[in-house]
Amino acid sequence: MFQDTPIYSRLVAEHGDVPAQVRGEADRIHRHLAQTMRLPEPHGAPSPGPGLSHAASRPGRPAAAP
Repeated sequence: MFQDTPIYSRLVAEHGDVPAQVRGEADRIHRHLAQTMRLPEPHGAPSPGPGLSHAASRPGRPAAAP
């Protein structure tokens, strides 16, 4: 969107591509949290087995009542 504007090019030259850095850091944090919390990946990874809620699959969280 803004990549073709002179002001954006100048800001990137002066300060680096901050939006790209933020996106990269957000992706890294998301991957780390997904691994830590064992959440399924957003693009179709398998979810917890049948009968298990997300809360039941995480350590330290009580299982949901049926």
